[in-house]
Order: sequence, then structure tokens, then C-alpha cells
Amino acid sequence: MLKIDKNKKVNGSTDYLGYNQSELQERGAIHTAKEISGQPKLWLDTWSLVAQDRFRLDSFLEEAYAHPDLNVLLTGAGTSAFIGDILEGPFQRNSGKSTRAVATTNLVSHPGNYFHAQVPTLLISFARSGNSPESVAAVNLADKLCQKIYHLIITCNPAGELATLKSQNTSLVFHLPPEADDQSLAMTGSFSSMLLAGLLISRLAIIDELEIQVKQLAAYGEGILSNFTAKLKEIAALNFNRAIFLGSGPLHGTARESDLKLQELTDGKIICKHDSFLGFRHGPKAVIDATTLLVYLFSNQAYVHQYELDLAQAISQGDKGIFRLGVIESTQKAEAVEVDWLLQLSDGNPPIDEELLAVCSVMPAQILGFFKSLDLKLKPDAPSVNDSITRVVQGVNIYPFEVALPTNGQHKLKKVKLNS
Repeated sequence: MLKIDKNKKVNGSTDYLGYNQSELQERGAIHTAKEISGQPKLWLDTWSLVAQDRFRLDSFLEEAYAHPDLNVLLTGAGTSAFIGDILEGPFQRNSGKSTRAVATTNLVSHPGNYFHAQVPTLLISFARSGNSPESVAAVNLADKLCQKIYHLIITCNPAGELATLKSQNTSLVFHLPPEADDQSLAMTGSFSSMLLAGLLISRLAIIDELEIQVKQLAAYGEGILSNFTAKLKEIAALNFNRAIFLGSGPLHGTARESDLKLQELTDGKIICKHDSFLGFRHGPKAVIDATTLLVYLFSNQAYVHQYELDLAQAISQGDKGIFRLGVIESTQKAEAVEVDWLLQLSDGNPPIDEELLAVCSVMPAQILGFFKSLDLKLKPDAPSVNDSITRVVQGVNIYPFEVALPTNGQHKLKKVKLNS
């Protein structure tokens, strides 16, 4: 097993992201620093838990997959929803089942668009706390509206409402390691470990073979912490007020999460956007100005990377922003990547799968957000000065949903209550 030694001892105190624990406590940053730094070990532990639970998971999925017309919905709220964005393509490819990523916020507002009585459905819910009103409501709606529904709940909190919800339908709850239940406002380890769990669960048949790739993934995370933290701190200190994250395929979802991470850790003082490399040309490119940080999350697929290099080259010939950061697994020495600095993960190892690369590629944004938060005199553990955002969303009302259900051969409106 790969040994993870990510933190240095300074005068007997553990050092996280270059700060000792007393400094982090004083600056309201201890949880965020620990949780970002703890991810490589968390990924190894997540692989171990999935491997240990493979037979229970496989039995559950086998029953659901027996339906040839099964519809798979990947859901969550906020950061947890972005897990589905990344997982959608790989899960569909690996399972052979029609798969869509739909946020709970959309499932709750428009359930009739996604839940169909006659269509067998596997609802895979991702949740850190499991206490957001929309997550619980989505499960209840699925139970009421689908004649055949399966629930796979992937959560960091075994005591949350979602984990303890009693559904009359077939369900399975998979718990992440305790360390995945972030205490800070921003989701870091919870996001990356739930994403990894989803990827591994979609490939249970080769879970043992994937161990070597997960070890390499953890090594990449450790390399970011050990080798690139100081440079990321320098970049965070630049005078930018906009940031744009670009990624392709599964890395587009990582770009979306990176966008949110920097924005919420800076309490909205840094306005962030995300897009695909190809999509960015179609209008959004206009937002680049002299105060814009550009972050390219490069694919390790040669075919995809051609399009990414073209876009980076096009940007280099116009408005370049204040700084261009590239994150890449590896690159050929002769390859000209048009960036100001390239964070290279590999020193010659065989490439990992592109969707696994999406797990560790979020770390630069997490670290940038951490340092920029401190630079702006905020507290990374609770950066929202006026509490406009909270660890568990507040103030959401859940209302009864009216649906036309067949009664005596006629379709009549019936209210579906979600609190029973």
C-alpha cells in the first residue's frame, strides 16, 4: 500500500498547506486545510471500502440492471450534483444503461420530467450531510411516482436524513470513511471521495485491477501537496477578480466544481465561470480581461487534447488574462503548451483513466481557493461573511406535488405529499 506522508512536523506540530495548526486555528482555516490535505489517504480508504463491499453492491446492482429499460439518474445538490456531471458518461459506458445527471434541485421542481411510472429507475444520490431538503424530497418523489425504483445512496454522514430514510423500495446505503464528512463549509474531500466511489462502483468487476490506478491517483494528489502548494499560493496572491476553468468530458464537471470552489471560498469576491474547451469559443471567451485567471484542466486523451491545445493557442494570440495555469498528467517535451505555468502530475508513470484524472484535478482549485480566501482576510472554514451560504442549505420549503394518476380508468390530479 502506498504510504501517504503529506504533512510536515514543525516544532512537533503538524503543518498543513504550509501553516501550523495554531496559525490555522487563529485564521479559521484548520478544517479546510486538513480536509484538502487528507484527500490522497481518503482515496485509498475509499477504494478499500468499495472493494470490501463489492458483493453487497454487486448483488444490488445486478437486480437493478436486470431491467433492460432501466433508467439511471445521478443526483445531488450543489457540489454533490457535479459528481453526476463527471460520472454520467463513464457510468453509462460501464453499465450499458441509459444514464443522466440531474440535480435534486431540478428533480424537485420538475419531477414529471424525470420520473416516469412505467420506467424502472435507479436513483443514485450523492450527499455529504444527507440533510438537504431537496435530497430527501427527491427520494420521496421517486418512491411516489415510480412503480419500480431502486435507491443507491452514497453519503459521508451515516446519521443523516438520507442515510436513515426508510424507503419501501429496494435501497442500499454506501458510507464513505468518517474523514470524508468535511466540517468546513466548502466540500473538498467529500466531493472527491464520493466521486471516486461512484467511479469504482460503476466498475466493480475490475475493482482489484483498479487498485494500482487509485494508488497512482493518490500519488498525484500527494505530489500536488508536496511540490506545487507554494506556487499555487503565489498565483492566488495575484490581483485577479475573475477566474475561468476549462475542461473536456469528465474534466468539464471538474471545471464546474473548481469554479464553485474558488467562488465560495472567496465569498463571491472572485467571480468564476467554467466551460468546455470547445464551448468556450462560442461567446463565453468574451469575459477574459486583464484581471482574469485562466485554468486549463487538460485531458490525457490524445484525441481530446488536440482541441484543447488549439484553444490555448488561440487565447495566447489575444487577451491572455493575468495568468494562465495548466493542469496536465504528462506532456511530451516537444509539445508547446501555451500557458504561463504547467502543473504536471506524472513523472513518467503510465496514464490513469481520464475519469480518475478528474478526481485529483480539482485539487489546484481547492488550494487556490484556500489561499485566496486567506489573502482576502476571510476564514476558509466559514468564508461567508453574511451567512448567505451555509454548510447545509437553509430556508428551502418543500411543497406537495400534483400529478395525474390513473383512477378507475381516468387520469385525475392527485397531490403527492412528501412529508410522509
